[in-house]
Amino acid sequence: MKIAIVIIILLVTCYSCSKKSVPATASINTSTVIIKDSSAIAAPVGKKKNILTIPKIISVNDAIAKKTLDGRYYYDLQGRRYWRNNKDGKYHLFNKVMYTDDAYKPQ
Repeated sequence: MKIAIVIIILLVTCYSCSKKSVPATASINTSTVIIKDSSAIAAPVGKKKNILTIPKIISVNDAIAKKTLDGRYYYDLQGRRYWRNNKDGKYHLFNKVMYTDDAYKPQ
């Protein structure tokens, strides 16, 4: 029984160490093989995120602002839409309150 276990272990070892897993290419120069230590590999450096401050209120001349079909003025800045407040004349960053507020209704 012990002999059978030893023979099985030897067969598995010989099979796993066979040259079937090595590619059949030209001779390998062992002096150029570089083995990197896993502790020497630095973590990839990600890009820094640009932190932009987005103003809530801006002042824009009505001549450069765009006008909707219903008469409200808006201005797009950095991918965000600002709507004109009819009470103070400034442009405010869009939010849900503008749907019900009378200051943002068309005149």
